[in-house]
Amino acid sequence: MNKLTLVALGVASFLLAATTTADPIRARGLGIPFDGTPGVYNAITDVPGVIVGYSTLIDGSGEHAVRTGVTAILPRGRASSEKPVFAGVFSLNGNGEMTGTHWIEESGMLEGPVMLTNTHSVGVVRDAVISWRIRQGGADPSGYWWSLPVVAETWDGELNDINGFHLKPDHVFAALDAAKGGAIAEGNVGGGTGMICHEFKCGSGTSSRVVKIEDASYTVAAFVQANYGIRSELRIAGVPVGKHLQNDLVWSKPKDQGSIIIVVATDAPLLPHQLKRLARRAAMGLARNGSYAGNGSGDIFVAFSTANESASPVAMSNLRSLGNDQMDGLFLATVQSVEESIINAMVAAQTMVGRDGNRAVAIDHKELQKVMKRYGR
Repeated sequence: MNKLTLVALGVASFLLAATTTADPIRARGLGIPFDGTPGVYNAITDVPGVIVGYSTLIDGSGEHAVRTGVTAILPRGRASSEKPVFAGVFSLNGNGEMTGTHWIEESGMLEGPVMLTNTHSVGVVRDAVISWRIRQGGADPSGYWWSLPVVAETWDGELNDINGFHLKPDHVFAALDAAKGGAIAEGNVGGGTGMICHEFKCGSGTSSRVVKIEDASYTVAAFVQANYGIRSELRIAGVPVGKHLQNDLVWSKPKDQGSIIIVVATDAPLLPHQLKRLARRAAMGLARNGSYAGNGSGDIFVAFSTANESASPVAMSNLRSLGNDQMDGLFLATVQSVEESIINAMVAAQTMVGRDGNRAVAIDHKELQKVMKRYGR
């Protein structure tokens, strides 16, 4: 089946897009050295219970080319509608949107999935998630009967007919229903389909780290929808790659626009104020790759913990928590996993021609390896 015809073929085709298998080409596979020990899949799905689903829309050409999608991250798998997780949020630069964050700040809890899409589809995704939660029993009048979904965005209007409003509720349902664990696809998939970072084709990416604290091991992982940055500032594993790879620039004048959303997940027992601290550290992983959080880049992060399953917004709970002095390893793991997630998104992405013939070129793997070797990396 030609992937470019998926949008025209109905819901069944959306399900095919949502279950795309993982791209085998990742940054470590190119020999790029990253610090830290990854989990089994080197993905956010290494955190027990977390599942991820995509709907990817690629269709047509010219003025109305469709290059977009939606990503669903479910913290507690199929139980995400009924069982909240502790969470914290941080905005490095607020030129973007993540709905539901006021309630996370107030309550310390994330209730339901985290959804990622394009800037002008936040509304339809939000409404569809409410509908999905009702179908899941999340609107039981005897208990939880309202919803403030978390939906975040980055702008894909360079490649996608963003004002065509091509994303529909069925695409959202498809991503949610197809969410799974294990290895997940990266690059031109889900909400990341039409995204560009450091003027290379980019999109969705993920990575994880295993951290030992005293006698226990915990996983910290990140998922990014990367759509930020200018070429000259790109660093990979400390190497100023962007200063060497100057072909096929997207912008005639450098401009940091587009944004990045970062989702950090862990199974370490953390309370909401500690998860906010973790979300802040995501900014440091972003900075390692050359971001300076430009005025036009909305950089918004959310962190959640799947520990404390008994946590409830309506009843007393006995909770566990690490001490603040025990968190340094988690901070470092957050920085490392965010750094690698972004490069994984870039390495997995493929060159894309979109709206009005606009083109975003994938990073050349061989040229990247040459630059890394030049610096002994």
